[in-house]
Amino acid sequence: MKNLLAFFTFSLLLFPVSAQLVSLTVYPDGYVKVEYEITPSNYSTQVVVPILGEHYEDIVVEDENGNPLQFTVSNSSMIIYPGDAHLVEVTYYTPDLTSKKGVVWTLNVSLDSPFTVVLPKGSIIVDLSDIPLKIAGNTIEMPPGNQSISYTLPHEEAKENRWIYFLLAPVILAIVMGLHLMKGRGKSITREEFEEMLNGLDLTDEERRALLYIFNRGGRCSQAEVREAIGIPKTTAWRMFKRLERKGLVTILKGKKENWVELKLGG
Repeated sequence: MKNLLAFFTFSLLLFPVSAQLVSLTVYPDGYVKVEYEITPSNYSTQVVVPILGEHYEDIVVEDENGNPLQFTVSNSSMIIYPGDAHLVEVTYYTPDLTSKKGVVWTLNVSLDSPFTVVLPKGSIIVDLSDIPLKIAGNTIEMPPGNQSISYTLPHEEAKENRWIYFLLAPVILAIVMGLHLMKGRGKSITREEFEEMLNGLDLTDEERRALLYIFNRGGRCSQAEVREAIGIPKTTAWRMFKRLERKGLVTILKGKKENWVELKLGG
């Protein structure tokens, strides 16, 4: 009987029952930011959470004060060592939860607890696997189980037909040529002219503020400096710079201690 009680106590300490909130933020390119907010049970030495997706990047595990916590990854699970933490926050990114057929994106998730999904702004929901617990704008709370959400993005069909590309291509080309002409004459573009160019591009508020800050700093500065200036987390900034690089607006320069970012337009 004592041995059985000892084994039961050990099991509780090793795999405690913890309260958790799960949030999935879906980006227009199909990447998903997975966030866990876990309240460890008393005297817990380890907390085990599932990893959604086979491929993941930028894992951050912190306590309520932003201090990093130790963790290991084994197969499709993450083992976290909370120590004295009252709250454990986990974030990472994965491209494996979404798929696309035509203009329709589908998010597939299997969880044992309810979870919240934040779709890209302006998304149109076309199908749900189950009745949601709550819907508010582009935020959906889904019940536990194997769930799917199908949606389309604004202007996605138009992009699929490529007519927007042919309309915007001359505009972008004119901007680039105008910058080269001004530089060839020994002129520098003004902030007002640069802002006017940004108004014609499809940018988020964070992307716009980051580009303006880099412009004001002479067209080149460290990623850390931009991140601190506009007040966004490291992982959010990393994804933002990747998006701007894919759009051809910046170049990311690898440094020994930190990365730098340089404008391709203006500066």
